[in-house]
Amino acid sequence: MPYTYDDQNIFAKILRGEIPNKTVMETEHTLAFEDIRPQAPVHVLVIPKGPYVTYDHFAQEASDAEIVDFTRTVGAVCAKMGVSAAEAAGCRFISNAGDHGVQEVPHLHIHILGGRPLGRMLARD
Repeated sequence: MPYTYDDQNIFAKILRGEIPNKTVMETEHTLAFEDIRPQAPVHVLVIPKGPYVTYDHFAQEASDAEIVDFTRTVGAVCAKMGVSAAEAAGCRFISNAGDHGVQEVPHLHIHILGGRPLGRMLARD
């Protein structure tokens, strides 16, 4: 099934400047901004500027320049926010995809969460 991008999603509107955000970092291909409902002392969303629905969609269809820029920006945001595992206690990256992953916004986004111990991600059955 092909990926269908909805250009009316909230992140597309943020990228077009229709909805304000608290920008943490912006590059040619990537935008990072504070989550409006933070779940940890550091909670930043990192999104590509291109129309990608999920991480696997991005990995399959984004240009090499977009992939490198996005990946480097994630690292730079971690360093800027003081949650890099090399310099601090670390963080968690979350990217939900599709219905089973409980994806709420159909635009690829990585949550960077840190600044405190986060506990287990999933309960063991």
